[in-house]
Amino acid sequence: MSTKHKSVFLTLSLAVPMLGGTTLSTAVAQTESAQASNRPNVLFIAVDDLRPELGCYGSAEVKSPSLDRLASQGVLFTRAYCQVPVCGASRASLMTSVLPTPNRFRTYLTRADQDASNCKTLGQVFKEAGYVALSNGKIFHEQEDAAETSWSEPPWRPAAWHGTSHDPATTNSLSKNGSGRIYEMPDVPDNAYADGQIAERTIADLKRLKEGGKPFFLACGFLKPHLPFYAPKKYWDLYDRSKIAIADNRTRPAGAAKGLQGSGEYRNYTLGEFTDNSDDFHRLMRHGYFASTSYMDAQIGKVLAELDRLSLADNTIVVLWGDHGWNLGEHNFWGKHNTMHLAVNAPLMVRAPGKTSGAKSDALVEFLDIFPTLCELAGVAAPGTVQGRSFVPLLNDPKSSFRDSVYTRYLQGDCVVTEQFIYTKYRNAGGEMLYDLKRDPKENRNVAANPKYAATLARMKSLLAAREAESQQAKVNPAPKTSPSPKTSRE
Repeated sequence: MSTKHKSVFLTLSLAVPMLGGTTLSTAVAQTESAQASNRPNVLFIAVDDLRPELGCYGSAEVKSPSLDRLASQGVLFTRAYCQVPVCGASRASLMTSVLPTPNRFRTYLTRADQDASNCKTLGQVFKEAGYVALSNGKIFHEQEDAAETSWSEPPWRPAAWHGTSHDPATTNSLSKNGSGRIYEMPDVPDNAYADGQIAERTIADLKRLKEGGKPFFLACGFLKPHLPFYAPKKYWDLYDRSKIAIADNRTRPAGAAKGLQGSGEYRNYTLGEFTDNSDDFHRLMRHGYFASTSYMDAQIGKVLAELDRLSLADNTIVVLWGDHGWNLGEHNFWGKHNTMHLAVNAPLMVRAPGKTSGAKSDALVEFLDIFPTLCELAGVAAPGTVQGRSFVPLLNDPKSSFRDSVYTRYLQGDCVVTEQFIYTKYRNAGGEMLYDLKRDPKENRNVAANPKYAATLARMKSLLAAREAESQQAKVNPAPKTSPSPKTSRE
């Protein structure tokens, strides 16, 4: 274990007398103890590839009782957006509260300690404020990313990971890159897969943190519903595949820009007996996504139940976020990797002591804003590199407004979203797209060339230019390294 991760204890060899016979060491200990008892803990839950396809978001199909319950106890954000619709870059941006640029936070390989090496991470800020900061599962994409500075102990991950398989049929036929079938449903216990193990580790950590008595920042990152769709059989059995509705807009948007592309991530796997783009394939993929979501939901439910059992819930801020959205066959896209609304809109819910419960907020918020929000809630100073804004006012009054636009980008596309519109401008002659989310919520028709939207288009361009300028003002020093381009889209 690195010495930077070891707990450091300072013993005062000289007890300096103070008024009333109290020693300096005793006074310091009493002060620190009082501060610790007054600080809220933070349970920071990340979920890979989760779009707002949950009961609490209005889904009639997905069974997500644990997250639905959490949402009923806090504030559910319906218009939360990632900064980059790909895992590594999204997480690096969120964990530093720094905006992306064409050369910063680009791909799934992005590391915060490379692209924003001088910026303190969220875990680091809490650690330096006296919290025990722990990371289980997938928080940063790379386990070693900012590990020395962010966490009180080395970040932990299970031996099982995305592609760990428990069905021999899964690996009977392998893809060109060595991956197996895109789905499996063996009759195995929850802890056969990574998320079950992450839940067990987090529950064990909650017990020892309770015994330790210090405030904690406990981050736990769950993998599902990320591809491949591997989950225990009982979660697949929750759904009747024949009754699962599939997307009714499986064609490219009318007038879509040249730069709009879908994700090829699912092609890294074999499809078994299914034919790409068939109705049966669409139902399989949705079935797998729903089953994986229900599996993840059950594991988070176990963690939240333990938080209650240990009587920690009343003094613990719980925040849950999905690192980006996901296309589930709409426009025949599968996955993230573009700036369509389904790829950039992601779940966010916050339960905080003394704040509103059982409410929804339709205000525009960015994942950039989570960092300063948690700092304000915990009474921890946010560093000067933070570009986000605290949305604590929304936790007090969920009906209030917050931002007039949010900014997100992916590779050649820069995007801005307002209450009614989403606009993307592509570099390298990739064109532009404008969708009216009020009249065309499924983004079936690009209206950027429609004269009726000329004034709106001009306003969206202006908003985008302002947000791009803001991203260039980040206090990142030295100059960010460019994340390597992915050889294949996997995360």
